[in-house]
Amino acid sequence: MKSMDRKKRKLLVAKLAVATGAIPFLLWAYETGPDAGYTGVPKELGTCAGAAGCHVGTTNDSNNKGSVSVTFPDGMTYTPGVKQHLTVTISDPAATQRAWGFQLTARPASNTATMAGTFASTDNQTGVQCASSTNLADELGSILLSTQPQTCPSTKPLSYIEHSLAGYTATRGQSGSVSYQFDWTPPATSVGNITVYVAGNAANGDLTVNGDHIYARTYTLTPQAATGNAPAISQNGVISGASFAPGIVPNSWVAIQGTNLASVTDTWDKAIANGKLPTSLDNVSVDIGGKPAYIYYVSPTQINVVAPDVGTGSMQVTVKNGSSTSAAVTANCSNFGPAFFLWVNKYAVATRQDFSWAVANGTFSGVTTVPAKPGDVIILWGTGFGPTSPPVVPGQQVTVASFTTNPVSVTVGGINAQVFGTALAPGFAALYQVAIQIPASAPDGDLPVVATVSGAQSPATTLITVKH
Repeated sequence: MKSMDRKKRKLLVAKLAVATGAIPFLLWAYETGPDAGYTGVPKELGTCAGAAGCHVGTTNDSNNKGSVSVTFPDGMTYTPGVKQHLTVTISDPAATQRAWGFQLTARPASNTATMAGTFASTDNQTGVQCASSTNLADELGSILLSTQPQTCPSTKPLSYIEHSLAGYTATRGQSGSVSYQFDWTPPATSVGNITVYVAGNAANGDLTVNGDHIYARTYTLTPQAATGNAPAISQNGVISGASFAPGIVPNSWVAIQGTNLASVTDTWDKAIANGKLPTSLDNVSVDIGGKPAYIYYVSPTQINVVAPDVGTGSMQVTVKNGSSTSAAVTANCSNFGPAFFLWVNKYAVATRQDFSWAVANGTFSGVTTVPAKPGDVIILWGTGFGPTSPPVVPGQQVTVASFTTNPVSVTVGGINAQVFGTALAPGFAALYQVAIQIPASAPDGDLPVVATVSGAQSPATTLITVKH
């Protein structure tokens, strides 16, 4: 279907319906997402089932065997200001139901006419609709997608997260069930209990008011008090994300160890937008040398980040968790700190050109692997190898192979290995690939593999298994 402003498309459809007398008003079969106000919030527009000009039928009709549900990562609780990644699932066993949509909102139980938090898409399959609190028909002309700021204007403060045209298109034709995912950030301070309203449409895909199954449900979330304990970074707790040696290298992986660093465990998988890496994850942020780090992983005891493009020397590092900030610790930043990522804490992560693992069989339970042999071309995966050409954009996933500006040498068991090149891997962040050939004279056994760049060496405790 050609894309057009939804208001114009409604008018066109209404005119066609009058002209032909064959198609009634199209309402929540909108492939671009429903109008505002159809989640079942009291004094709003219901759930678009049985209402005038809406879908024919009854919400949660017992003759229809489907449902709509929401998965909350923190159970039936929320922590003020701490983002949650929600999943809405619409299910229906009927073979006729093969198009799927939803709308969800959150309101304080004490005042359902106001909002409780904000929504943000984590892919292109959802968007945010905004409407006036005094007139739901006064809404935005189209939903706000993941490529746009998704903050509702003050004149239209009520927000609803719903499927987008891309989501409808991607899920159309599927049978059984479909899920949509997005982020919800509760209010920064407790508002008491919060009610989440959700309605789902298991549609037949003909874009009319007939034959679709509407389901609705509400959830009550109770506030969870913050622990009140400020985050704290451990002594010598700012370390290489690969070697675990103290120190920082700009644009390379860093691990931060401590206590109360985050209230949840999460990764940036749903927080990367258009290749841009997040500087905040679940209300946690890290500052290195006055610049925000790019956060991959958070947990109560460890955070993994890509360091920003800072200079060299002593750097102050802090972690902010919610409204609390840790005491600053000092870490040394150097231009180079080569290190290979490790399997089982001692073997270098090594793959062949077909990405099969070059590691001794038995290293991983239930997985058959083959160690490297002399003459094999092996790719070692690491971080901290320094500047590249072309230079990378800080905070962005790498889009093209970018080779180190300083030459890298590698020894295996003390024997020089041929190095074909060292480059940042496209599609990743701060992840270097070092392509080498295992020396023909390398003996069998677990041999130290050591990289050197600009005088800096990777740890000699890192091993690779070689077997003829």
